[in-house]
Order: sequence, then C-alpha cells, then structure tokens
Amino acid sequence: MNKVIYPETVRPNITVPQELLVGKRHLNLNEILILQSNSNKNTDPAWQNFYVDDSPDGFDPSLIKSNFFDGYIILGKLKPAKLQYHDLILETGIYRSMLRNVVTGDDCAFKNISYLDNYRFGNRVMLFNIQEMCCTNHAKFGNGILKEGEPESHRVWIGVANENDGRAVLPFESMIPADAYLWSHYREDKEVLEAFKRMVEKDNDGKLNTYGFVDDDSVIKNTGIIKDAKIGKAAYIKGALKLKNFTMLSSEEEPSQIGEGVIMVNGILGYDSHVFYQAVAIRFVIGRNCHVKYGVRLLNSVLGDNSTVSCCEILNNLIFPFHEQHHNSSFLIATTCQGQSNIASGATVGSNHNSRSPDGEIFAKRGFWPGLCSDFKHNSRFASFTLVSKGSYQHELDIPYPFALVAPGLNGDCSVHIIPAFWFMYDMFAIARNNSKFKKRDKRKVKIQHIETDPYAPDTMEEIMNAIDRLIGLTAEILPKLDADKAAKAKNPAEMYQAAKDFMHHNEHSNYTLRDDICQKKYGATIFKPVRAYKMYRKIIKYFATRTLLEYFEKEHITSLSLDVLKKIRKIPLYTEWENIGGQIIPKEKRLELFSKIKSGEIDSWEKVHAFYDHCQDEYESYKVRYSVYLLEKLYSRPIENFSNYLYNNIIEDVTIITQEMYDASYKSREKDYTDYYRQMVYSSGREMENVLGPMDENDFLIEFKKTTEDFVKRLKTIFDGLTIG
Repeated sequence: MNKVIYPETVRPNITVPQELLVGKRHLNLNEILILQSNSNKNTDPAWQNFYVDDSPDGFDPSLIKSNFFDGYIILGKLKPAKLQYHDLILETGIYRSMLRNVVTGDDCAFKNISYLDNYRFGNRVMLFNIQEMCCTNHAKFGNGILKEGEPESHRVWIGVANENDGRAVLPFESMIPADAYLWSHYREDKEVLEAFKRMVEKDNDGKLNTYGFVDDDSVIKNTGIIKDAKIGKAAYIKGALKLKNFTMLSSEEEPSQIGEGVIMVNGILGYDSHVFYQAVAIRFVIGRNCHVKYGVRLLNSVLGDNSTVSCCEILNNLIFPFHEQHHNSSFLIATTCQGQSNIASGATVGSNHNSRSPDGEIFAKRGFWPGLCSDFKHNSRFASFTLVSKGSYQHELDIPYPFALVAPGLNGDCSVHIIPAFWFMYDMFAIARNNSKFKKRDKRKVKIQHIETDPYAPDTMEEIMNAIDRLIGLTAEILPKLDADKAAKAKNPAEMYQAAKDFMHHNEHSNYTLRDDICQKKYGATIFKPVRAYKMYRKIIKYFATRTLLEYFEKEHITSLSLDVLKKIRKIPLYTEWENIGGQIIPKEKRLELFSKIKSGEIDSWEKVHAFYDHCQDEYESYKVRYSVYLLEKLYSRPIENFSNYLYNNIIEDVTIITQEMYDASYKSREKDYTDYYRQMVYSSGREMENVLGPMDENDFLIEFKKTTEDFVKRLKTIFDGLTIG
C-alpha cells in the first residue's frame, strides 16, 4: 500500500550540509518572483530551501522554467550559454523537471527530468529526457559493502567461476582480475578471505548519508531509470533502460559510454568501456577498455581489460584480459579463463554437469581457443594456448600440453587426439603475431592490471618443461616396444626415464603414439607426434632463454654471457613455479609472501595489494633472467659453466633455426592468402585482391618481424662468447 504524506508533514525542518553552502546565498525577492512567474513551484513557499552562487552575475533566474522543487536545491553558477555534445545542444538552466535534494556545479543544463532526487553534479553536466534518477541514503554504487543496520543478506556478492557461489567475491571500485583471482581461487585460508572482506569495507563509514553523483562534462539523455549510481567525468549515457546500484568509471582521458537498451544492475563499469545495444549485466565488474554489446547477457562475472563480448551468454565467470566472444550461439558458464581467449560460434563452455548440483567448473589457462560448436563437461582443465577442434566432448578433460591441438577421436576411437606443440609445428604465424596483436589492442591509458601478452613467458615455459617430462615418462612406459635393447639395460625407473630421453633425442623421425589416461576421463587420450613435439618444446625453451638473456644484455649494456655476468645473475632469486594472476605472471612464492603479509596486517588495503603487484612487475624481468639460466641448465642437466662449445653451438643453432622458422612460417602463412587458388577465386583480378587484402610487401607486422628476426639472429651469434673455450 502506498504511503500518504500530507502537506503539513512534508519535511518541516530541512537539514542542509553546511559545507555545501560555502559561497552560496538565499534568493532575493525579485529572483523568487521571476521563478514563480516562470511556472516554477516549490514545497517551501518562502523558497528558503533554495541556494544559488553568490558571486556577481552568478545566477540568472530566467534560465529556470516550469519545474517543481522539493527538499534543498543548491545551484552553481548559472548564466546564459549553450552546451553541445555531438548533435545534442541544450541551453544552460533547468527546464520542465522535478528536483529534490539536488546540488549542481556550474553551467549545467537539465531538461525534461521527470524525477530527480538526492544527486550532486559536477560542472557542465547535460541531462535530457530522463524518466527517473534517484539515490537512496544507503546506496553502495555496486560495491560489496553494508550500511548501518543492514543485515549480511543485503551484501552483493559476485559468484565467479562457480554457479553455487563457492568462489564468490565482493566487488569494489578498484577491483582488477588479479584481486578476484586470489580471492576466488584460494579458499582454504579463511584468515586471508576475512582480510579481503575487511579491505573492501576499509573506508566505509556505514553512515546513511549517501548521495548519487555525476561528475564534470557528463551527458545523460533519453534514459529510463538511474538509481543509486555514481557516474564519472565525461561519461556518455544514451537510451539506457536501467542503471541501478552502479558505478561508471570514466575520465576525460578514458571516457566510458552506455548506449540504447542497456540494463546494468549491481556492478562496476571500468574506464574507457562501452556498453551498447540491449546488453544486460547483473552482478559484475567490467575492466578497462572493454566492449559489451549486441544483446550480451553478463551475469555474476568479472571481465578483464581489453575484452570484447557481444551476442553471447556469460554466466558465473572469472575472465582475464583480452577475451573475445562475439556470437549469438556461444555461452560460457562457470569458468576461469586466464585471458587471450577466443570463444567460437556454437561453443558451449560449461554446457553440462556431471552431478545433480551445478557446482562444476572449467579452468582454462591463457590462449584458450575452442573451435566451432564445441562443448565440454565439467570439470575440465586446459593448458595455455590450447586449440580445441570442433566436437562434443562427453567426458571431463585435463589437457597438460601447452600449445596443443585437441580433437575428438575418429571411427569409433573414444580417446581424444592430442598433438602437443601444434601451434609451433603448423601455425607459427599465429603465435609469432600474438604478442604484437595484443599490444596494439591495449588502448588503456592507465594500466593498473599488468598483463603478460607474450606466449613465451615463464608460465608457459614451466608448462612446457612439465610437458617434456610427461612425454619422456610416457615414452619410458612403452620403451620395451620401441627399443628392447635400450630398455633392457635400464635397472630402475630413473635409468628407464633417461633411456627414453636418449631414445627421443636420437630417433627424431620416430612416429609412434602415446597413451595418456589423465587427459580424458574413462577413455584417455592418444598423443601424436611425441618426438617432434619433444624436440619443438626444447627449441622453444632455448629460444625463450636466449631471447631473455639478450634483452637483459641490452638493458645492462653487456656484450655476452661470462662468468662475472653469471655470478651477477645467480644473485637474483630463483623462482621455478609461476602463476597467472589476472594476466600478470608472478612467482608462486610471491603470492605466498603476499598472503603472509596480509595475515600479519602489513598489507591491509587493496591499494597496498596493488602496490605489491607493482613491485612484482618491477622485478619481473630480473626473475625471468634467472629463470632462463635455470631452464638451460635443466635441459642439459649441468651448470651452464660446464657446457661444452658443442652445447653452446647447439643452442645457438637450434634457436637460429626456430627463429628463422618463425619468420618463414609467418611469411608463408600470409603468402597463401595471395597465392592459394581457393583464396584467389573470389577475386576477378590480382589488382582487386590486392585492394581488398592490401599489398603483401606492405604488411607492417611482417616488415617489423623481418627486421627483428635479422637483428636477433645477429646478436645471438655472440651470446656465449664470454664462456666459450679456446
């Protein structure tokens, strides 16, 4: 039943915050008469609730027409002018609107606001055709906090990665994917979890004195309902249906926009992000430079920076930066996707459960790329840069081989088929271009979330080392069939492992397959081309290590690796386990150090957590250098000082080959677009094809890649000069 408030009981004593009245004054009688003659009405017949700028010529009452005022009204400077944003031109002033408890900055233009309650505005704000815009005194603007007297059940959580909210996190304005990852994926330490919750509440006084806010130069037009919202500078909102319990981060440098038919409830939109065309987002944090459009449904999810999603369904996900999902028929449910991912049309990731409870999850490391019409069963896990061929995968998957192709078995073969190192063998262009592509797409002006875009990084190298070990171990299991004499000489598992490794070294063209039962529940997997993958993985490790060392040499003005340089490098802490937190690669020990500092109280705010991330990033290049030396020593099972000239030359030769292969494969891959018959047949002439595709010899990536390849190979020749013998 509606509550009736009779006139004599309407706010007899209006309390105005005194800090808002600095530089303000009451209206004079002439101004009141002008306002009344312009069809303005006020619940205070004496207009004592109305305050204006007290500077000379700071207020022109003729610019206020046909309005209804209630509560307190405090206006900034108001003089005749026009504000323009694109095609919208409004005269400064307030026209045909209802305002209650409103504070404005200078030179604002409000027109046709049916209901505006408890809001404050910056300078030069434009409001046009708004149905309802109000703010309660307990508003939280999408943050997971509580106000005085509110029960815990009122707190808004985001149920990322799991539909049963077992990994739920509290949203806050400065949240980045790294924060959501640490909170959602390390649930065993209750002390840390409680600390995370305290940090969200740290600056919340809980008082019931909240007001909505729209900052300088923002424009809102033709919008339905805006409730409990905070809008940043230079924001643009047009045609939105509903924005509630919401923060829109925006600045002059990174303006954000919301377009027609959008509904956003209980969430935070990042700087320089754009949401358009019937998109719906409920319980969310959306990062910087994101594009959410074309009817996408985003619920209970954190979306990382530089991501574009449209037309699809995204429910209960933690998504790291550079995620692409553009198709009506794709959906993503209960996943952690660690970035640089692309979800194809028809892909249903998290489409079915293996129990009666929706508690399953899918975990995909960076570079996850499921093919057209692929579906997967909870729980499944994928190594970095896994390419999954079209198919319905009816059983749980655990793919430990990075840069692999995964495909369904054929002709009654229920095992999945895996080619490890597939990208390096057959699509080097995609990997070579990967880092450059993502760096160009990173349009963020302010980069809070550190993002590793290079496929050759410590996290992927650790995975490769584990994959090498796995391939050797599986080969050891069938070595008696491959080389009975060599297997017979092995007296224990360690010797059998070494015998298998030797076999793979010396039988480069051996074309056997392996059986890996862990890769798929019930039916396992068949591993194709294991020796070729083993060889390619080793080359990639050498490539990463030498490239990292050369980058270090350039920074430190070093000509080559020497004993003195090695001594300096060995003083850097060695970390061999790595984690991707939100897109940033850090040593596992650093994550444990962070948790320890949180529990001790040394780190007690999200600001300090972010400073810790910054420190890790500052040391990242040094950590990589130390890890590179470790990788080379691990490959050859001896200290690098004890390498022979043959081994030094072997490294240089392998890296030179793989480097040249990268460029050649990239060039040939692009060349096919111009020479392949099936590519050419849609063009009437070579000139038309060139006009559509652009001249091949003007491809910016290939031009730059050729130069960097030549420079790298030249520098590589002298990398071990300080260590070579004789």
